[in-house]
Amino acid sequence: MKIVAKLLWYFAFFWVLILCAGTFLQYYDFKNDSHFLQIKQAAVKTGWYLPAFYCHIIGSSIILMAGFFQFSKKVYNNRPLHKTLGKIYVFGVLFFAAPGAYIMTLFIDRGTWVFISFLVQNTLWVTFTLSAWLFIKNGRIESHIKMMRRSYALAFAAVTLRLYIWSFTVFGNGVGFANNYIIIAFLSWVPNLLLVEWINYYYRNRTFAAA
Repeated sequence: MKIVAKLLWYFAFFWVLILCAGTFLQYYDFKNDSHFLQIKQAAVKTGWYLPAFYCHIIGSSIILMAGFFQFSKKVYNNRPLHKTLGKIYVFGVLFFAAPGAYIMTLFIDRGTWVFISFLVQNTLWVTFTLSAWLFIKNGRIESHIKMMRRSYALAFAAVTLRLYIWSFTVFGNGVGFANNYIIIAFLSWVPNLLLVEWINYYYRNRTFAAA
């Protein structure tokens, strides 16, 4: 099982690094000329979308990195560092990434089911993150760990969403094909949560750290 955990850890780190680096390289200059923003011009003109967009992508990049290293034994055993990264993660989710995602969700033009998927995902993300913070404040360490795993599974959906979009584009009919984006929207986070529930069961009463 340790080998599987390590492989998952390195696989996840590779894609988190790719996503965060790609986000920085594409949006660091705030020129708003990316392909994604070009197709969102109607939303951008409202004045609400752009601030939410940057809060979400910048916040998500920071928390993906901060949260990821919480699964390292070295970081977990370094209590001051663990607490600092934890505060960055919780603050980033609750005040930047999730609020930005809520506003962006209002401008989704992929249909009702895609809207519902992202709305439910984001609400669960806020719920799990806030619950994890309240649990640790009350000394409930095991419950805190389980909730943080769930929270990060939803943060990691930023990675899996792009992997599925790429896969459907390269090997399928693309995201524009009927119902494909609905499938991708749910695939990006539901399997993540199912995997975490299995991890929570397997590692009950223990921490899950791979490196």
